[in-house]
Amino acid sequence: MAIDLFRLPKAELHLHIEGTLEPETVMELADANGVRLPYPDEDALRAAYSFRDLQEFLDLYYSAMATLLTADDFHLMASRYYATAAAQGVKHAEIFCDPQAHVGRGVRFEEMLAGLTQAVADAERDHGITGGIIACILRDQPVESAHAIYDQVLAHRDSFIGIGLDSAERPFPPELFTDVFTRAGRDGFKRVAHAGEEGPASFIWTALDTLGVDRIDHGVRAAEDEELIGRLAASDIALTVCPLSNVALKGVPDLEHHPLLGLLERGVKVMINSDDPAYFGGYVGDNFLAMRVAGMTDAQAIRLAHNSIAGSFASAERKAALHAEIDAAS
Repeated sequence: MAIDLFRLPKAELHLHIEGTLEPETVMELADANGVRLPYPDEDALRAAYSFRDLQEFLDLYYSAMATLLTADDFHLMASRYYATAAAQGVKHAEIFCDPQAHVGRGVRFEEMLAGLTQAVADAERDHGITGGIIACILRDQPVESAHAIYDQVLAHRDSFIGIGLDSAERPFPPELFTDVFTRAGRDGFKRVAHAGEEGPASFIWTALDTLGVDRIDHGVRAAEDEELIGRLAASDIALTVCPLSNVALKGVPDLEHHPLLGLLERGVKVMINSDDPAYFGGYVGDNFLAMRVAGMTDAQAIRLAHNSIAGSFASAERKAALHAEIDAAS
């Protein structure tokens, strides 16, 4: 009998909390906050959740995000994610947020943070999900903006576990943000970066060597570079791969040709995540289930779950407990 992939304990390490805004939540918040959307109803909005490329997705993503105005809005969004994640086996979640996208449209940094931190605390109390928040730098914004938002993150140091780099890779290579990542490393933050999704494998090298990241988000283009595969396997650097996202954004042609399992068998610490699940067709358990199409075995699913724990920033004690949960469930 095949293992229940939804009940398999796992960590989610690549999840944009703004990407969990389901159409019904967007419409609910728009109505509550008097935000006008270019869609007459929920069905029309849901129909728009289809994209030709990453930029087309981002345009809709930021449009929906405009409905988030108050701490309660951010709390509602995150709380709904955690409830769904708990039902899909998530035991630890390190969620991304995009402070620049909110501050830039007039939302106070503290308003955003209050809602998210309360949801993180509630998730541990209500669902037993540990984790925290990683503040991401928008690479398509000026470098000066990155430093300005980092100053605000640093002022609330205890509310964040790390700094990330996200949004469209081209034409914004990682080295543009070397100085802010150097600051983050000096200040003791964990560092992660999107690299090798739409951008080339060389962006992964740069993220490692120039930004000093502890983990690579996406990283599927690593499959095109034999030397890089060897380095990733030898250094135990984790890749937070998002299968349904890669297919939705045309990064890979289909799940049957996804490089995830090939990288796993080459010794790379890959894991399954959901990225922006409201937009890409499923949460992390759905992504596990989708990889059955690619031939994922129970043994591989268990290894992927263990990798998600090993690649997390959880304490050694929490990791040991979660690895034991996976063993007990399998």
